[in-house]
Amino acid sequence: MKHSRRDFLKKSSASAVGMGLLKPDFSLYPEISANEKVNVGLIGARNKGFSILSHMLKTGQVNCLGICDVDKNIMEQRVEEVEKNYGQVVKRYNDFREMLDNKEIDAVIIGTPDHWHCLMMVLSCQAGKDVYVEKPLANSIEECNLMLAAARKYNRVVQVGQQQRSGEVWNSAMAHIHAGGIGEIKRVNVWANFPYGMGAPKVPDKAIPKGLDYDFWQGPASKRAYNPNRVHGNWRHFWDYGGGLMTDWGVHLLDMALWAKNIQNEPKLVIASGANYNQTAYSRETYELMDVSFPMENYFIHWTHTAGIAVGPYEKPYGVEFIGDKGAIIADRGDWKILQGNKEESEEASKLAKANFNFTGKSAMEIHVLDFLKSVKERTATNCPVEIGRNVALYAHMGNIAVRSGENVLDWNAGSGNFKGNSKGNALIQPEYHGGWKLPTV
Repeated sequence: MKHSRRDFLKKSSASAVGMGLLKPDFSLYPEISANEKVNVGLIGARNKGFSILSHMLKTGQVNCLGICDVDKNIMEQRVEEVEKNYGQVVKRYNDFREMLDNKEIDAVIIGTPDHWHCLMMVLSCQAGKDVYVEKPLANSIEECNLMLAAARKYNRVVQVGQQQRSGEVWNSAMAHIHAGGIGEIKRVNVWANFPYGMGAPKVPDKAIPKGLDYDFWQGPASKRAYNPNRVHGNWRHFWDYGGGLMTDWGVHLLDMALWAKNIQNEPKLVIASGANYNQTAYSRETYELMDVSFPMENYFIHWTHTAGIAVGPYEKPYGVEFIGDKGAIIADRGDWKILQGNKEESEEASKLAKANFNFTGKSAMEIHVLDFLKSVKERTATNCPVEIGRNVALYAHMGNIAVRSGENVLDWNAGSGNFKGNSKGNALIQPEYHGGWKLPTV
């Protein structure tokens, strides 16, 4: 099977964007032999990366041939878990490039901080690997562009970790929206309010823990003294590594706003404001509060977040409100409901709409990894290919850039790939790589 897949890969392309609704059919997965399984390697094993690997292993369709992490303590722990729970022999890698040299590996999972995504994915594509990469696609606009180019040039299957594209809650809501259930959608409001967005309470710099290759962890980012608040989960609050709530939850929820109208184009106009009122006690560069609007012709998307709290509209800490001319839909990962007339009418409309969707009860993550493995075998586009991941990442990054640049209003020229007459905003499109690392070329 492996040879036939590799031969077919040379003649195939998995870069087409699949914008249709999900038709889940994952009820029957017969037991397969070891030779028929997809050989995977994991890069970045502490949290989300290992969660993705675990979901893949539970399907019975993968062999884990390697785990790579710059923290030896984490790597040892994860290798032991895989060997104990799944009976698989796993090779340890200190350098992801050595893993990519293993020709037996078909696909890699990239679960690292955002500033590593681009380099790892481009090199993976060049090495002939398919890629499951966590969201956001990358930590900058230009890195997203390079990743799209690499996936297309090397004909790789890519799944971006925006699992809501596979989730049955969101697919059932989209089925109703696309069928005209609430009429023409004119506005979508999106919010995400979480305490962790404040960052961690400040602590002094410390000695690098034993087993952590902190220099490798920093990689292409600016070199900084070691501080526990810059690594292991807290990294996303610093521009060198991530984009705060805007890129963390933004790509998940703004993606739903784009999906509702099947929007595939980049934003044209971005209007944003943000503030940090409490940085004295917390380690954070990203914004505590943000308000971002994306006005379009006959459509309007609005994003807001407030760190430090877990409350929001409709008593939801996060959510999406789709407003049509015949009603509205309120949705989160747990459920969605129609607001159409009084309470009784809304409940009945919601019940009838959901009755038309074939729910399997599988989690979004389960369906997402199954979809990736199916696409790897069949050389088809995934539920969230690189095109979708790139497009929504640009929306999130542009919201941050509008505030970081101090310009607040950005006019994007998709043809030239920059902001019209805005040198401050354009300076934030492409990152500067450090430590001997170079921005990849495709």
